[in-house]
Amino acid sequence: MSRIRSYIMGGATFACALGIGYLMQYGLPGQTTEPVAAPLTVTAITPTSSAGVMPLLPVDAGQGIARADPEAAVTLAAVDGPMPGAGDDPLAVEIPADQPAAGPSCEIAMTAEPMAGAMVTLTLDAPCQAGERATLHHQGLMFTEILPSDGRLKLSVPAFAQRASFMVSFPGGAGATAIADVTSLAFYDRVAVQWKGEAGLQLHAREFGADYFQPGHIWTDSAGELAAAARGEGGFLVRLGRMDTPEALVAEVYSFPSGTARQGGDVAMTVEAEVTAQNCSQTVEAQTLEIRDGAGLRVRDLVLDMPGCKDLGDFLVLKNLVEDLNIAGR
Repeated sequence: MSRIRSYIMGGATFACALGIGYLMQYGLPGQTTEPVAAPLTVTAITPTSSAGVMPLLPVDAGQGIARADPEAAVTLAAVDGPMPGAGDDPLAVEIPADQPAAGPSCEIAMTAEPMAGAMVTLTLDAPCQAGERATLHHQGLMFTEILPSDGRLKLSVPAFAQRASFMVSFPGGAGATAIADVTSLAFYDRVAVQWKGEAGLQLHAREFGADYFQPGHIWTDSAGELAAAARGEGGFLVRLGRMDTPEALVAEVYSFPSGTARQGGDVAMTVEAEVTAQNCSQTVEAQTLEIRDGAGLRVRDLVLDMPGCKDLGDFLVLKNLVEDLNIAGR
């Protein structure tokens, strides 16, 4: 009889366990269950202390329970997405007020895009170099620029190679590079003169017998037009570099569309030096760069002893430093 009672008690206990399990899983009849929210994705672990949450110690072997340790530190997880109930929970995680915000990236980026006239548009983005002096390099051509307050600079540079590589460098050693393919360079002759500081140099081109200061005389004060060059009607001059900084590198570049010129003849090329208070009785050093007739780059160095300061305002005309261009009309 006692054995029968044991079976009855065991069966009742088993039935109760099944019933409790069913209710926990499915609820009472007629009761709907809320869908379980998807688990939050943990992306970082940040050590933080919190007085409102106490970690559990390992289960006590004797009593089978876990006890809280009031002295232990708590590790909270930073998660993607909003924390459930974060707006109302007094224990919601807050970023400390003294935590520094992420600053702007100091990466230096430069791009090079080919444009009409065998020119290249350089776009430089260097936010942490704002106001800094920068040196641009291309095939031996060098000139100085100053970055504006936002660290962004955009300028057009004559190419001296069809596979044109450019580099920018800053005094601290930082820099960037960019490359552009300039296929239209094959249609242009190009002459440049470059120098450092107050050298007083100028590059002059007088197209097809033009007199000084008349139409066809191309120099820094009458630089010609890129649009005219694109039509094969004449050349243009670009000045590169900032003179408002000490020992600046400066260049003047003259370009003529020899491959599409509508008129044939000669273009007289001269480098001229004005005697100024900054260069009188000084030695001026300069360099010329030339590409013509589809040939490679040619570079020449110039060392010139300037006259004394009693000759201020005079000009020296250096006719043989750069050869004239011989243009065959199309």
